[in-house]
Amino acid sequence: MKKIIFFIIALTAMTGCSGVKNLTPADSKMPEAYMPGLESDSACVADMAWWNFYTDSTLCHLIRLTLDNNRDLLKAAARVEEARQLYGIAKANMLPEVTGLAGANYETNKYNSGPTTKDPEYDLKLTVNWEVNLWGSLSWAKKSGAARFAATVDDLHAMRMTLIADVASAYFRLVALDNELAIVRQTLATREESLEQARIRFEGGLTSETVYQQAKVEYASAASLIPNIEGQITEARNAITLLMGEYPREILERGQLALNITLPESLPAGLPSTLLERRPDLRAAERRLAAAMADVGVNYANRFPNLRLAFTPGFENDALSKFFESPFTYSIGTITGSIFDFGRKKRKYQASIAVYDQARYDYEKAVINAFTEVNSAMSTYKRVKETSRLKVELRDATVKYVQLAHLQYRAGTLNYIDVLDAQRRYFDAQIGVSNALRDEYLAIINLYKVLGGGWTTDDGRTDEG
Repeated sequence: MKKIIFFIIALTAMTGCSGVKNLTPADSKMPEAYMPGLESDSACVADMAWWNFYTDSTLCHLIRLTLDNNRDLLKAAARVEEARQLYGIAKANMLPEVTGLAGANYETNKYNSGPTTKDPEYDLKLTVNWEVNLWGSLSWAKKSGAARFAATVDDLHAMRMTLIADVASAYFRLVALDNELAIVRQTLATREESLEQARIRFEGGLTSETVYQQAKVEYASAASLIPNIEGQITEARNAITLLMGEYPREILERGQLALNITLPESLPAGLPSTLLERRPDLRAAERRLAAAMADVGVNYANRFPNLRLAFTPGFENDALSKFFESPFTYSIGTITGSIFDFGRKKRKYQASIAVYDQARYDYEKAVINAFTEVNSAMSTYKRVKETSRLKVELRDATVKYVQLAHLQYRAGTLNYIDVLDAQRRYFDAQIGVSNALRDEYLAIINLYKVLGGGWTTDDGRTDEG
């Protein structure tokens, strides 16, 4: 008997491994650096919690409201709970199932005009059913459930990471639009004064009608920008409330665009190899790959017969008075398996290998995509920093240009149309600086996200805990 048990255990171990041993492992090797010539170290900005990364208290408040009320995030949390319960089923399948039976029946019979017979029966039984994990099918099913549960947790983390970045991006677009609207209104006030001066000079015969009409054009051009910007502000505000899981509202608290702030020239990106642990979407893809491998193991093990054991103790008697004087036991072991299935199980096993290969390709693509996103984000941030510097230099130059234009106009050496042109250039330069700073914020937000930053909770807990 011991030899038989040992043989079964050894055979189980061999078959449990042989089903997946020939699967091609995923290639997750990355280059040593995100960009040529970039020195990498272990420090990474993504290690900062989002409430420390974003220093705007109003923005942090909006992010917390989003994490509490966003419907997609709540739905993802429900999927986590679903997967948790399904994983619990897979674990429970490893254990015996106990059922109970309590019954009574009373039968009377009369055959061929004979006497009537009475046949009562009373039952009280427990049945223990257990599927023996003979070939590892249940173990692989448990591993599959665990991997899928972990994948939903990582999906939740990835969604949190994306939502935080989306709220932050929408927020800085909104405050940049506020700043742009303020610039336009300030410019409109200046051009209204210029228009009034041009009118007075024209009516006094001190200037031509061309100058007066040009002043009207400049005023109308500035005024026409306001409705469009106000519409964009409404759209940006609604985008934030939608992320927050709220209906649109007319008033949304926000700060101002800090025009004098200087963002860092570069951010620590860490080692590319650590991206696999920081990015929850990569971890989710890896979990699904593990689940697909476990499914291969399940389908391989299902090709072999399964063993079920059943044991039923209890009591059975035709009289209640003597019920406990008649113990009852019943035990059975069954081995079932296909004799001819015309290749169904084999094809199912081979199909699961193809599903595994698909999951492997998805994972490898996700790794390449993540690396590319970081590379592009770092390049973009470097580019927008340089653009922002040039835009500031242009604005400062236009300020001097406007001052000189006014002085030369008062001295009679410059036409008023040239003054209007200088003002237009200054206006465009102001808008350019505002947009450049907005792009800096968006680039740094995106870099933080693609490096895997922003999915931790306020207290550092994970959704698995």
